[in-house]
Amino acid sequence: MDDLAHTASVTRGLRLKVRSESYSWLNAAATEVNTVWNWANEVSAKAAQPFAGKPKWLTGFDLNNLSAGATDYFAHIGASTIQRVNCEYALKRRLAKRVKLRWRVSTGARRSLGWIPFKAASLKGKGKALRFCGKAFRVSETERLVGVTWRQGCFSQDAVGDWWLCLPVAVKVETRIAPCRSVGIDLGLKHTAVTSDGERLEAGTFYRGIESKIAQAQRRGHKRQAKRLHRRAANRRRDALHKFSRTIVDQYQNIIVGDVSSTQLVQTRMAKSVLDASWGMLKVYLQYKGEHAGRSVRIVNEQHTTRTCSSCGCLSGPSGLRQLVVRRWGCSVCGAEHDRDVNAARNILIAGLRCRASVSGNESLHLPVPPSRAYRVCEAGIEPARAAA
Repeated sequence: MDDLAHTASVTRGLRLKVRSESYSWLNAAATEVNTVWNWANEVSAKAAQPFAGKPKWLTGFDLNNLSAGATDYFAHIGASTIQRVNCEYALKRRLAKRVKLRWRVSTGARRSLGWIPFKAASLKGKGKALRFCGKAFRVSETERLVGVTWRQGCFSQDAVGDWWLCLPVAVKVETRIAPCRSVGIDLGLKHTAVTSDGERLEAGTFYRGIESKIAQAQRRGHKRQAKRLHRRAANRRRDALHKFSRTIVDQYQNIIVGDVSSTQLVQTRMAKSVLDASWGMLKVYLQYKGEHAGRSVRIVNEQHTTRTCSSCGCLSGPSGLRQLVVRRWGCSVCGAEHDRDVNAARNILIAGLRCRASVSGNESLHLPVPPSRAYRVCEAGIEPARAAA
């Protein structure tokens, strides 16, 4: 299999924590960035709805020409940052299709989180530190920046008040054919994800486990402590999803996921559990990691996958809200015994194998790959279903 490996260049995002001695400078620079954003917002709105004359939709190039010489009025940011703010504003305004966007607030309880964009040439390495606009910064994990080429990024502030350096870097990765061919993944609440081979990602109580602590901190008025607890839950959730998605991408060549909708289920009484499961985040992780590794990631319709027998294809399984407690059932037609979630994952796999197009647009290489256990099961189940039809 070594001769089938090839090297590809991909872009990955690095998020490095900035040391606290630079926070005061970054806060002042973020205030100036908000000023530029609000200026662009006001000028663009007046140009789109003028008192007289023909309206004009200003682009990032137009805003850069109008803001020429503005660096004389700012003490922290330079021309490259102003141009990046103008271009980002024009892009977001065009995507939102709105005349005016929200203002960026620098003070008060509803202030906007700090954000300082920059071009790639504005950030330079200086020993173990980085230099931007005449200011030296120290960040954590500087060894990750050795030997890489970064692109335009930004400094961003989280809800706790800490600053992070966000850099997209170009790295070379070696892609290989996965040891197994295909897998289906069923998303749920009892288990966050269940594969057609029986592997499970347990539903973590990332938020539920510390919900009482967050409530106590909020009642006592400790807002910063509550924000830290929220960040801890988010970090634990991302860590679990990253590990599971990496395991799936390394093991399978074709990954097929059900299209369960988080946006619809968050409007029910299961909202907290749905948000804690983060199905959308797991799909995003699988898609971009699969693209980097040369995998095919597909999103298919999962309608009737729980009720359908994966062996014979008959709708003999439990249905309705009252039958959610039934976790194992037997088919009344062929007599096969099924685990509820594994059966749904196998049906998702069967549906994905019938669909040739990849949603994420990264078709796998047509090379021999040993099939997984679930692939052999679903192949055996397709023929009886066709004969019964």
